[in-house]
Amino acid sequence: MGILNVTPDSFSDGGVFFDTAAALDHARAMVMEGAGLIDVGGESTRPGAAPVDLGGELGRVIPVIEALAGELPVPLSVDTSKPEVMVAAVKAGACMINDVRALGAPGALEAARDLGVPVCLMHMHGEPRTMQVAPRYGDVVAEVRDFLAQRIAVCLEAGIPRKQLVVDPGFGFGKTLEHNLALLGRLAELGDLGVPILVGISRKSMLGAITGRDIGERLPASVAAALLAAERGASIIRAHDVAATVDALKVLEAVRLAATSA
Repeated sequence: MGILNVTPDSFSDGGVFFDTAAALDHARAMVMEGAGLIDVGGESTRPGAAPVDLGGELGRVIPVIEALAGELPVPLSVDTSKPEVMVAAVKAGACMINDVRALGAPGALEAARDLGVPVCLMHMHGEPRTMQVAPRYGDVVAEVRDFLAQRIAVCLEAGIPRKQLVVDPGFGFGKTLEHNLALLGRLAELGDLGVPILVGISRKSMLGAITGRDIGERLPASVAAALLAAERGASIIRAHDVAATVDALKVLEAVRLAATSA
């Protein structure tokens, strides 16, 4: 899943693809590099991020989705928590909803059900502005798993089929380095939920804390984390650096195939 942030303030590439033309070019480049899905977002959810109003978010993402939907050979996802944006984005050509609030906003659950597209439910502790202020868990993996199980149950009760659901443990969303490492190490435990797992760990601060590298120098760490996640059951890797991540995953898949055919 290639990341297309149409924002001025995202933690890694804020402002780089805020211009629509630049966003379109970047999406095309990610597809050429091997992305199988493009995730378009118009509101930063980095720690401390300020909320974006409905009109502002619509104005950022809808023109991009409309332009890309008729051109790219891969599906588009919309990264939003607002039901109005979900509806407009799917009408414009998006085929998936990626929601950091797990359809928790008023009207989001009903909108997703009526739209009938796949949905990614993410775990977040608190809100973006405050989520990194001393987050605490007893057992972070068990609590994240329980939250996602509860959200899956809510979706099923609302009429969203299990086959349309994906879960994301939410690396960096209200978690310390220790919490993130526990989640990555025990990611396979989320397989019990019975739905695909999406992991978004690319360039994140946990990798900076481990390596001491700035955001623009975290490619090797991001690729390593992606491989660890894939080995532990992640079905979708959300990445900024598509080409390098795709190449690494191809190597992993080749080794897997060789092992099964030996």
